[in-house]
Amino acid sequence: MKMKKTDIGVVAFMYVICAFFYTHMLQLEANSQTYPRFTITLLFGLTTLYLLTMIVNARKYGVESGVDKVFDGFQVVQFFVCLALVIVYLIMMNYLGFFIATIVFMIAALLFLRVPVVHTAIAVAAINLLVYLAFVKFLGVKLPAGLLF
Repeated sequence: MKMKKTDIGVVAFMYVICAFFYTHMLQLEANSQTYPRFTITLLFGLTTLYLLTMIVNARKYGVESGVDKVFDGFQVVQFFVCLALVIVYLIMMNYLGFFIATIVFMIAALLFLRVPVVHTAIAVAAINLLVYLAFVKFLGVKLPAGLLF
């Protein structure tokens, strides 16, 4: 598999994200840095592994542009509807709270993308349960409750 030049931008962007979150993590109290440090280290490691894979593939198979394939199959309507759903989701979260807004957003987005109803129901239940257990119960994070509730 040839290395794509467009992947260099992805790797650079991921390193910038790691640096951004690392600098903000340092502003936290020492006992609150464990989970962010783990996550940032994991992301940095995976990005570096991807970079090494790109280098190996470039040496073995060569390099191609990749620009012509970036927007291959891009659907403008789907993009803008999903963007609108995300904006509405952010507004809903402020009024309805995280869990209700997330359930409504996920159902609307997955049904718009023509995901089967059974898969949608499983995904909505699994994601919300995972977020509740991981963030609310395990990490003790207060998620937005909303102005109406």
